[in-house]
Amino acid sequence: MVLISKILFFASHHGFYTVILLFLILGSLSYLTKKIWFLVLALPLSILNGFCGQFLNAWFLNKYGVESTAIITSDVETNSTLNEMYIHDYEAVVKKQDGKYISTFFSTTSASIYPIENAIRIPRIEIPFPVKYIPGYEKNIVILYNESEEGKAVIKYSKLAPVNSARIKYEADRTNKVFIAEYIKALEEYTASYDEESYKIKLEELKEELKQLK
Repeated sequence: MVLISKILFFASHHGFYTVILLFLILGSLSYLTKKIWFLVLALPLSILNGFCGQFLNAWFLNKYGVESTAIITSDVETNSTLNEMYIHDYEAVVKKQDGKYISTFFSTTSASIYPIENAIRIPRIEIPFPVKYIPGYEKNIVILYNESEEGKAVIKYSKLAPVNSARIKYEADRTNKVFIAEYIKALEEYTASYDEESYKIKLEELKEELKQLK
């Protein structure tokens, strides 16, 4: 597992050198075996690593790694851009199983984040956040963003958005049965995940209002 973690770390953090190594290794195999398809294989593998390297690393570490915490110690904005946004270089410390810390690094483009999605979310500097790694090679980490305090806040906000939308409609027309029903549905979905008394009270009030309008 440690060897696989080291290979995935190198491939996801050093894409350019990975391409060179792929062409050297597969080129040598092609020369020794007289089979050209080894060399041809280098190109699609290089492209695949460029697009999926960090995703494969994230899946592997989440599947087989152990959970711990890390803290970002440095956040430096570079001159390079991705989707018109500046790429950042990060340094961090990772807590090992013995309680001691080890340094690591990653960037906006090389960070492994789980769950895998089309978004790059990095926790804030100095705030501990959950990660997973393979014991013996702790510098290769996957960020468990949704389990961090910041990630939990983002998820909560996204689940609260339908509630706020329904509330605004309801406040515009408190006699509209459709708006009340929509507000009730949004509150039911929200309170199923978050046990907040004020929202539960409002939910019961709305149910009573809907009964009176029928």
